[in-house]
Amino acid sequence: MEKKRIMSVFGTRPEAIKMAPLVKELAAREELESICCVTAQHREMLDSVLEVFGIRPDWDLDIMTPRQTLSTITSKCLTGMDEAIERLKPDMILVHGDTSTTFAGALSAFYHQVPVGHVEAGLRTYDKYSPYPEEMNRKLVTSIADLYFCPTELNRENLRREAVTDGVFVTGNTVIDALKTTVREDYVFATEALNRLPYDSKKLLLVTCHRRENYGQPMEDIMSALAHIARSYGDVELVYPVHLSPAVQECAKKHLSGIANVHLIPPLAADEMHNLMARSYLVLTDSGGLQEEAPALGKPVLVLRRETERPEAISAGTVKLAGVKYDDIVSMAEELISDPAAYAAMAHAVNPYGDGQACRRIADAILWHFGMGGRPEDFRPR
Repeated sequence: MEKKRIMSVFGTRPEAIKMAPLVKELAAREELESICCVTAQHREMLDSVLEVFGIRPDWDLDIMTPRQTLSTITSKCLTGMDEAIERLKPDMILVHGDTSTTFAGALSAFYHQVPVGHVEAGLRTYDKYSPYPEEMNRKLVTSIADLYFCPTELNRENLRREAVTDGVFVTGNTVIDALKTTVREDYVFATEALNRLPYDSKKLLLVTCHRRENYGQPMEDIMSALAHIARSYGDVELVYPVHLSPAVQECAKKHLSGIANVHLIPPLAADEMHNLMARSYLVLTDSGGLQEEAPALGKPVLVLRRETERPEAISAGTVKLAGVKYDDIVSMAEELISDPAAYAAMAHAVNPYGDGQACRRIADAILWHFGMGGRPEDFRPR
């Protein structure tokens, strides 16, 4: 039987982390040919992930430009994908999540009448401007896709409410698969400063903050709150790999530079970030992926956003929505730093996002779609 050619399309660091184990799983299936097209929406941060996972793209659009806009990202992805699809002739295109690359990749596949599989489908906040532009990107991809790989049962329910029921699978999240390959007890950091941190004697707070909807006053308040926390607790070390966005860099340096127990460092490779998270005490983030990764490592998460499209972890107790207001962030962080019982309740909660078998289920579902295997069983958290 002729192999089916499956093209994975991604362009940002978070997408790459979550798609890398799937690219490898597809390559291991004798019925499939796994090919990879990257847009390089985030050039440097994408390349570091490709290196960690040993992935060499078959096609690279290399679209990134300084201070790029959503319009330039989308238009350059869309036009660049034309040649990639015509030359590589995929039988199916996989896109991930909710970026501009995701939307443009799915739309280009539709224009070429190639079936689309949406990895991490069904997440919703029902506010089209938050997260921005991600909420609208994923809703638009839902309208295009043929297969939907939902991390959780709640994501499937979201799709069902929108009358999307065919080709829907609950797979778990592929980021849990990725963590199984990157986190090691004997890990030595390439970023030497991380090897010198006092993990045993201090509480390490890992921070990320970069979302567009937090630009402006919300980010000013977040950074002020982080500065207060760092200055107030001598037993805390705050580590912040600062996003390359100039707006984020400027705000972080304005509020956090010069504080002795704050470490502003460049963005980390995926394996370094995962292992730093594994050694952290608490994660404060506006990232989507970290809301899934940290609970898998037993680390409580405070989400620095007004809402989350990942409410499963809030229900499970591993994540709390801190918001973007100074007082709320400070009070919730202080409780977890100073109250062992409150901390233990979050650290020991059950992770609802997967068992490390999401990529296997997705590959099985693709084979089922092409009449080459049975339908996989859905993921159920235990």
